[in-house]
Amino acid sequence: MDYVTISHGAGGSVMQEFIKNHILSKLGGSGVEVPLEVLDDAAVVEGIILKSDNHTVKPIFFPGGDLGRISISGTVNDIAALGGEPIALAAGFIIEEGLPISQFDKVVDSMKATCDEAGVHVVTGDTKVIERGGLDKFMINVSGIGRRSKFLDSNIETVRSFREFNSKWLLDSNIRDGDVIISSGYIGDHGVALLSSREGYGFESSVKSDVAPLNKLVENALKEGGIVAMKDPTRGGLANLLNEWADKSKIGIKIYEEKIPVRESVKAACNMLGIDPLEIGNEGKMIIATVKEKAEDVLQVIKKHKYGRDAAIIGEATIKIQGVVLETELGGRRILPPPLGDPVPRIC
Repeated sequence: MDYVTISHGAGGSVMQEFIKNHILSKLGGSGVEVPLEVLDDAAVVEGIILKSDNHTVKPIFFPGGDLGRISISGTVNDIAALGGEPIALAAGFIIEEGLPISQFDKVVDSMKATCDEAGVHVVTGDTKVIERGGLDKFMINVSGIGRRSKFLDSNIETVRSFREFNSKWLLDSNIRDGDVIISSGYIGDHGVALLSSREGYGFESSVKSDVAPLNKLVENALKEGGIVAMKDPTRGGLANLLNEWADKSKIGIKIYEEKIPVRESVKAACNMLGIDPLEIGNEGKMIIATVKEKAEDVLQVIKKHKYGRDAAIIGEATIKIQGVVLETELGGRRILPPPLGDPVPRIC
């Protein structure tokens, strides 16, 4: 391709190739503890977790959330997924001339409320205004730093009591044969909520976005121990996440369609639009891989948290297959390939 397209930022295989060919070939190479090249949710530099995330969600207010809540949650969740505890955030605002100040205030108020929930603060940032027509209303970058969770070492020791584990962090490459895959709740809510609030899609939905900061849920799970990897299924959804894990860990992953939590209203909307709910981005879910001996214990701990009440074990890693295989409700099997990109643009 000679020009950047919307698919280059949609979280699937097209974006991965774009990053590898046009970003990793020029940047990175710093030799830090968890570097850019591994393409995990965040980097680790001298023991400090570093994350930066841009947010271009459309519309900026949607059922269940808004640009402010998603900007804080996205960065907090990526720090937590590595086994970290967020310390502080930086916010960069890029605003289109003509945005009502009342809308700006509403977004920033939502950021504050989400920070309070996550137990973290915005401590620095920058504000720019673009001429009318030069931007679609309002975009936010939120960067964050985090420290190693005080429960990560004990979690790793629990893992090592059952199998070999050499990593200091919860990386995409940590998954091994027999590890169990848990979803913290319903898949596909966020993308469908965004679609239902946009004009021209021809359907109404009561589904609300799941956008939420998950660091407290993650902390509770780490206390229980046995976790080897975590990741939030944002752009490209569950399908993209599992394929990343399978590729980086060099392991097969089998999941069970009947066990994946998907609301009937989400299924109906996806069927009408011809899209797969497993490829739709989420902003308040965490996919967790644990050693099999601790899977039920971790599941029960997650279910006690308000954002994990609908958690379920959805599959396991295995050396008996390659890639990601979905066992259907009818008992058949099909390959679940990585999506080219999220079918819903500008969801985060």
